[in-house]
Amino acid sequence: MIKKIIIPKEQATFWLDKNGRWQNEHGEFEHKKIIDYFHASIRCDENGYHLYQLTDEFEEKVYFNHEDTPFFVFDIINDDGIWLVLNNKDKIKLIPENLFVKGDSLYMKGEEHIVKFSERALLKVSGFINIDTFELIRHY
Repeated sequence: MIKKIIIPKEQATFWLDKNGRWQNEHGEFEHKKIIDYFHASIRCDENGYHLYQLTDEFEEKVYFNHEDTPFFVFDIINDDGIWLVLNNKDKIKLIPENLFVKGDSLYMKGEEHIVKFSERALLKVSGFINIDTFELIRHY
């Protein structure tokens, strides 16, 4: 029988900051493999966002705090439309009419989540969007 481990966010020792960077009491995470693993493990259920891990011995959910949104656009792909590559490696289609600005940040309302554009993605997407009208600029 697989043991279930559930850690509430009040007990989590890490969080996701407003820029999509994992942090703990010692500062920003530095090891790329751990950062990538954490991003790829983000899930959501009725209790909120958590990191999910399943092994032969246990199923673990660690709920975590996030300063903004847990999903960030880390890259842009122009392949039969413009696709947003999220921090968890999911790809979603850019829908210009779902873009909005809050503070100094660009977001898009996706089907399941609101995603925030990282600085790198913001620079890349700027070549595809008319910022005044949020209209998609066609590139052929």
